[in-house]
Amino acid sequence: MSNDIQITLFDRQGGEHQLDAPTDMGLNLMELCKAHELPVKGTCGGMALCSTCHVYVESEHHLPEPSVEEEDMLDQAFFVKSNSRLGCQIKISESLDGLVVRLAPEDEEA
Repeated sequence: MSNDIQITLFDRQGGEHQLDAPTDMGLNLMELCKAHELPVKGTCGGMALCSTCHVYVESEHHLPEPSVEEEDMLDQAFFVKSNSRLGCQIKISESLDGLVVRLAPEDEEA
């Protein structure tokens, strides 16, 4: 029996996606989005070396503080807000049940 949680993701066109997220596979949010074939590039493969998995956290979940590497990458990203995070740095866990995120615009959408 898997320990799935629910994550709500809004895509760049405002479409809502209810994602079943397993907590027992060590996935991060970027990997979950790619598994659901959502438009998240994850160019660097989850190393916090790009911002192609930039999301806005819209729920009040407590997340670990961003690492220095994540903060540095967000400093270089487009459309950064106070609730910006890199999806590759958000590890799926039971404490994230009900998480709501929105994909940030891509730079060419400016």
